[in-house]
Amino acid sequence: MDRGDVCDEGGLGLGDLREEGDFTGDVGAQLDDCHLRFLFDPPEPPPSLAAARRIALRLTRSHYENFTLISWLVPRRMRPHIAALYAFCRTVDDIGDEAPGDRTALLDGFERELWRAYSGTPRHPVIVALQDTISRFDLPAEPFLKLIEANRIDQRKRRYENFEELLHYCDRSANPVGRLFLMLYGYRDEDLFQLSDSTCTALQLTNFLQDVKRDYVMGRIYIPRDEMEEFGVKEADLGRDEASVPFRDLMEFQVKRTREYFRNGLPLLDRVSGGLRVDIALFSRGGIAILDEIVSQGYDTLSRRPTLSRAGKIRLFLSTLISLRYERWIET
Repeated sequence: MDRGDVCDEGGLGLGDLREEGDFTGDVGAQLDDCHLRFLFDPPEPPPSLAAARRIALRLTRSHYENFTLISWLVPRRMRPHIAALYAFCRTVDDIGDEAPGDRTALLDGFERELWRAYSGTPRHPVIVALQDTISRFDLPAEPFLKLIEANRIDQRKRRYENFEELLHYCDRSANPVGRLFLMLYGYRDEDLFQLSDSTCTALQLTNFLQDVKRDYVMGRIYIPRDEMEEFGVKEADLGRDEASVPFRDLMEFQVKRTREYFRNGLPLLDRVSGGLRVDIALFSRGGIAILDEIVSQGYDTLSRRPTLSRAGKIRLFLSTLISLRYERWIET
């Protein structure tokens, strides 16, 4: 029986999900997001699929401002499944970055909950929603496990010695997402997965370049240590309010390499069709546009985080719908 929304506009509507009780006195009560609260006190009995899907959709809309725009391009029947994937990714990332207490233990617990989606009865609403998607599309566990492992890595590893180590991280933090989306649309060819990996790695690298200072403040550096040394950049330079010349040179090198990953992934657009093709195009163009913004800032990502304005995103969206001639999107 559908027992209503679990999360309402003001927070967690526990009365809609559970007959009695709340989180008073529990660590979960200190959390603003219900997807994290349920790590500490999962509902019993589990929510209905309809209620779990509403949580996943609300979580997705609240954390991914472009989701509503992108959802116009996909069939209505696919939206709950895309939201379920987004919600899983968001929950795993938030455990790794925001959850109180032992985050590694929480990630372990969430992994056990994931396995219940394959053989059992999950209680966490995000996994309840995901279980239906896993079953309908025969999604393997490995990509989900890799996403969890990426956040375990974040708990124990704060520096990367070289680019190979960083690629190993991207293979867990980003590439599984692209593979899962391809599988949702019925694509399982390994060569398509490789093209998707290039795009997802490029997007992850772009995010690292956007957030150099933010990550440094959090104690993390995703720029390879050997490359920093090569360009004469010290760790303390990443926390400055203005970029030094060596830092700008380092960023120029990073941007050029990241463009190559985008370029290598763009042929995927010729191999898929429908709304998925436009979705991939939008993600790629968005990432490339961020790289262009970094260039326009003189490779200084410290004094101002490079982003796209809302108007810029709308222009990008409309121009992508008009033309998918991707060879024009990236410098040769």
